[in-house]
Amino acid sequence: MSSRNVHIDKVFPKHLFWDVDMSALNVEADRDLIIPRALMATTAETFSNDISRLEAFYAKAVIARELKATKERISDKVCLLVARRYHVKKFTRYAR
Repeated sequence: MSSRNVHIDKVFPKHLFWDVDMSALNVEADRDLIIPRALMATTAETFSNDISRLEAFYAKAVIARELKATKERISDKVCLLVARRYHVKKFTRYAR
């Protein structure tokens, strides 16, 4: 599927993008918003499904890089789940 033809509102829950027009999002240009938002409400139980949706559009390295750099409110638990899945060094969003 071409990134130009992706309708984010058909792939990800609308409530995660409460403050933006989802129809205006571009998978490539807005990955810094889409990637963290797609995982914002994930839990250990839903993580596999949630991350799989992202992996349909983004490489693992891109997902990890965007999560490390984001200013969005991503929990440390999500960061640790991503690090474990991708076999990369553990990282967190918040200082301990």
